[in-house]
Parts: sequence; structure tokens; C-alpha cells
Amino acid sequence: MSTYIWILIIIVTVMALYLLFYTYSVARAQKVKASYDSTIDDSVKEHPYLKNPIFVSLFIGTILVAGFIFYYAFR
Repeated sequence: MSTYIWILIIIVTVMALYLLFYTYSVARAQKVKASYDSTIDDSVKEHPYLKNPIFVSLFIGTILVAGFIFYYAFR
């Protein structure tokens, strides 16, 4: 593998970890008040991070980018 591929792998990994940590910290810091919001579905209460589209898109995007990097690296 070339040096550029390794640099790209490191950059993508660091960015994905930072974005995941930042999104998680914002989600934990946010207080939901029942007087302003409607009721939350029970399935969302049981799995709040799996039902969050930001976490899901970060996970899927990271897998796709990593897949492309490894495909081109070992091709």
C-alpha cells in the first residue's frame, strides 16, 4: 500500500471517531422536557442510539468509506 492510502485511512478513522464522540456527547447533554415534546415511542426508548439517524449514518458512512479504501488498497 502506498503512503497516501495509510494517511487516508488514519484521517478517516480519526474523523469518524471524533464525529461519533461529538454526536454522542451532544446527545447525552441534551435535556428533553416533556412539556415541549410529545411522547417517545417505546422502541426508541429501548434503543435510543440505534434509532438516531445521525449515529446510523455515521456508522454506515464509515463502513462504506473504509470499504472503498481497503478495496482500492488491496486491488
